[in-house]
Amino acid sequence: MSLTNTQYDQILHQYEMKQSHNRRETERKLAYVYDHIPGYRDLDDSVAALSVAQGKKLLAGDEDAMEDLRDILAELSGRKAQLLEDAGLPADYLEPVYECPDCKDTGYIDGQKCHCFKQAMITLLYEQSNIREMLRTENFHALSYEYYDGEDLSRFKNAVKTCQNFIKNFNSDYHNLFFYGTVGTGKSFLSGCVAKELIESGHSVIYFSATGLFDLLSKNSFDYKNREELRDTYADLYQCDLLIIDDLGTELTNQFVTSQLFALLNERHMGKKATVISTNLSLEELRNRYSDRIFSRITSNYEICKLSGQDIRMYKKRLMNRK
Repeated sequence: MSLTNTQYDQILHQYEMKQSHNRRETERKLAYVYDHIPGYRDLDDSVAALSVAQGKKLLAGDEDAMEDLRDILAELSGRKAQLLEDAGLPADYLEPVYECPDCKDTGYIDGQKCHCFKQAMITLLYEQSNIREMLRTENFHALSYEYYDGEDLSRFKNAVKTCQNFIKNFNSDYHNLFFYGTVGTGKSFLSGCVAKELIESGHSVIYFSATGLFDLLSKNSFDYKNREELRDTYADLYQCDLLIIDDLGTELTNQFVTSQLFALLNERHMGKKATVISTNLSLEELRNRYSDRIFSRITSNYEICKLSGQDIRMYKKRLMNRK
């Protein structure tokens, strides 16, 4: 999950472009105000002159100079705001507008990466892993109930409602989701729906197939050259707002996988970080394949959604073949 220097520079360039755009926009607005609002430029000029004058007083020993300057600047600021409002403009018309007000489009807050920078990193990695393409088809806009009936339909509707509540309450409540059931019944689809909604609302989301996740951890764990990358990977896996593990059980399960999975689930639970897991395994198979600790973590801390019915992917394929 760590970035190469080229990728890092690419994101920094995006922030430079944002800052440049903000400066140009502020300069354009200021030029408009100077041209169309009489007296505004004079007030701006007086601010600089008064600051210099009060500074000289301070150096000369006038202890009240700074307090007087604050009062004068506040009065001038009020007059400037009134001029803007009289001209039909908002009082904050000349205030910079940022895409991310938290870091003011710098990407950093107190030397630490802002949430928007982290999302930019993950977005870049998503694009390289083709998850963006997947989410074009696996989202609520493509939701359909036509492939279900009876108990299968009831289960799917309940799962959809659970996902919608999960998204709605994501910022206020800590929850996890576990989808299980037969192949092709919508488990990965619902995971994708959740991922898309949360990404679009600015949350950091990391998606992995179980096979891809444990292959990555295995490769980096047993190659000392990748220790730094492994550390960054764990940081991302532990700290992202939402982690999605798709098709749990398709990986080659061994002691390494079991220990890594438990550590991952435990760390995220301790940090109150949400996780979504999908699997074709039954609950009994889940218990038999993994440790009792993992089974307990999931059944105790996850909202369990069972899906059933026909394999929708195969059904669609058969329909296409008939045409």
